[in-house]
Amino acid sequence: MDRHVLGVRAGGGLSWYRFDEISVSDWQPGSAWAHRRLDESGIDDVIGTVVEIEALRRLVLTWTGPDEERPHGPSRVTFELKPYGETVQLTVTHVNLCDEQELRQITGGWNFVLSNLKSYIETGKTLSVPSWRP
Repeated sequence: MDRHVLGVRAGGGLSWYRFDEISVSDWQPGSAWAHRRLDESGIDDVIGTVVEIEALRRLVLTWTGPDEERPHGPSRVTFELKPYGETVQLTVTHVNLCDEQELRQITGGWNFVLSNLKSYIETGKTLSVPSWRP
């Protein structure tokens, strides 16, 4: 399967492809979502809840590992799209992280994801799958 970053499902609706995973949900506030591997394992590497969604403008998700214990609850990711001249500005904010180590890991991950998105938009091709996946 070609590794897309963003896509539209047949019949409508947004699917978010991330390397060898897809984000699955019905994308309604309060609904569950998951980053599910596209291999035959069906493993969800990240899970959460859709907190808020405003089509083409804002998406807020909780974010945690399936078996992760977080004393202060899951982290939260906000994606915001705003017009910026003739282009669009994407802002990603990831909060409620456990510590500096998680901040470094998350920062590296988002840098790769956003670089991948930029490459896909500009060239139609994604970057190679990162080495963090066994």
